[in-house]
Amino acid sequence: MNSDIRKLLVALSQGNATVDEVLLQLKSAPFDDIDFAKIDTHRAIRQGVPEVVYGPGKTKEQLDGILSAMEKAGQRIVLVTRIESEIAAYLTARHPMRYDPDSRLGVVGEFPEPDGLGTVLVVTAGTSDIPVAEEAAVTLQALGNRVTRIYDLGVSTPQALMHYLPDILTASVIIAIAGMEGALACILAGYADCPVIAVPTSVGYGASFGGLAALLSMLTSCSNGVSVVNIDNGFGAGYQASMINHMCLKD
Repeated sequence: MNSDIRKLLVALSQGNATVDEVLLQLKSAPFDDIDFAKIDTHRAIRQGVPEVVYGPGKTKEQLDGILSAMEKAGQRIVLVTRIESEIAAYLTARHPMRYDPDSRLGVVGEFPEPDGLGTVLVVTAGTSDIPVAEEAAVTLQALGNRVTRIYDLGVSTPQALMHYLPDILTASVIIAIAGMEGALACILAGYADCPVIAVPTSVGYGASFGGLAALLSMLTSCSNGVSVVNIDNGFGAGYQASMINHMCLKD
């Protein structure tokens, strides 16, 4: 049962809400039509997480209108992905939004208290992979997860991996982010007893083909327990990891 519905029913049973108040929230329109966008106001009820706004291709005025509609619908936290600093400045002046320039993520609302099963480990092979890693890490924090970041743990420095072995062995989910040949995910999965989500990045020289080499390497990993998201898709990895880390909260 979705936690939002559960909270409504608990409030009703404890006398903190009336039947009519609960009914009103449950029967609200499943989407809000604002002409240029259809806001899915029931996604948090269905999935536990409200709609996430993809920034590229939208004007700052459209994004402003979408955020206003979501705030009016009572969304406690909203993510806006892949927005540049100028658009972020425009939105921040109109909404309680924090902007992270590394991940290009805007977050409207406060991070919730972590309530997942354990800690999600976000690991990069190199410093150049950090923007994708931060997209994953900030997404995780916005979805209520404890996050540990370990950056620049590439396979060319294997002695560093041993130093962080306790973090690897105790994580509930690991996100491995790497460009070049993408070997990091395979190595981490050889130590971990938890799911490893591999994120290929477009970092690399010409023969890396903009991340395609890392993608194919991760897809053909000989280590068990590795799943792969699209090139540079830190958000997708963070969302998937959060779902895994919250499985203990489902009935």
